[in-house]
Amino acid sequence: MCLAIPMLIKEIPTPHRGICDLDGSTQEVDISLIEEPKIGDYVIIHAGFAIERIDREEADTRLELFEELATHRAAMA
Repeated sequence: MCLAIPMLIKEIPTPHRGICDLDGSTQEVDISLIEEPKIGDYVIIHAGFAIERIDREEADTRLELFEELATHRAAMA
């Protein structure tokens, strides 16, 4: 199963590549699918591609859901 993770664009070193961050962990991703990507945008990353722009509130909501799922799974183990 693959997950799409919300990340923040921190740098845009080339027109189609962005350095994205999640809690201090960075990843270089392809941002060519996002119309006019900007530093500070929150995007959904899937398989190395930014596939959707979202606002901060939506990013936080999705990350909280991932945390809840991880906590629930750990409690079941």
